Amino acid sequence: MAVFNSSRLVGKNVLITGASGGIGAATAILFAKAGSNLILLARRTDALKAVVDAVTSAHQESQVQGGGKFVAVQLDVSDKAQVAALWDKVPKELRNIDVLVNNAGFVLGMERVGDIADADIESMFATNVLGLISITQLLMRDFKARRSGHVINIGSIAGREPYAGGSIYCATKHAVNAFNGSLMRELVDTPIRVTEIQPGMVETEFSVVRFRGDKAAASKVYDGLQPLTAEDIAEEIVWAAARPPHVNIAELFVLPVNQATPTLNYRGGK
Repeated sequence: MAVFNSSRLVGKNVLITGASGGIGAATAILFAKAGSNLILLARRTDALKAVVDAVTSAHQESQVQGGGKFVAVQLDVSDKAQVAALWDKVPKELRNIDVLVNNAGFVLGMERVGDIADADIESMFATNVLGLISITQLLMRDFKARRSGHVINIGSIAGREPYAGGSIYCATKHAVNAFNGSLMRELVDTPIRVTEIQPGMVETEFSVVRFRGDKAAASKVYDGLQPLTAEDIAEEIVWAAARPPHVNIAELFVLPVNQATPTLNYRGGK
């Protein structure tokens, strides 16, 4: 796709949270191909190192002139102290962020209300909501001072329609949707862009985490249909970032062709 060679992304500084796998890693690779510089944040150091190797190769293979500066930072977005100290670990030339991709997030379990562990509730809100807000606040002061920047929040179909067994995750993604909408309205008198990408079923480690490592249970989620891939969503993220400066993709709702709602889908065979 020509968009990945767009001159609009060459030399841009892009910060991605949750960059050690899935959508975050796939997005990093596409930005690298487009000639962007990357600050990659995640909790898993070894996985981050693998992503740095992948983006380095992707940039070299693309032969794009520009960009190619990649920094990996071990960071838990739910830890406010780590977020506050982020710039101590980033070279000065990369601190003026052009695009923030708030991708870090997860879901644990399918328990119903009354049976959900307090620790699961707190950890999902701490990462999916509070962590996203903390990173955005850290960058927003600079965005406003420079009158430039783009916030891309990874929401979910769960932020549009709740479903049984997903009360806490749905609540966190509804919060992301509300935060995204409020932020866009607050910035309407600036050139700063705000986007929410809302995927449906995407086959990544997401379901494995939800089922606490049970890969067999996770794979059943996608039986009989072709889900989206991390690369599918990465293309939408990079496409949104590559629009002309006066164009803001406010919300992008992306589904596999055989899904209509969180619970309505067709499983007639892949």
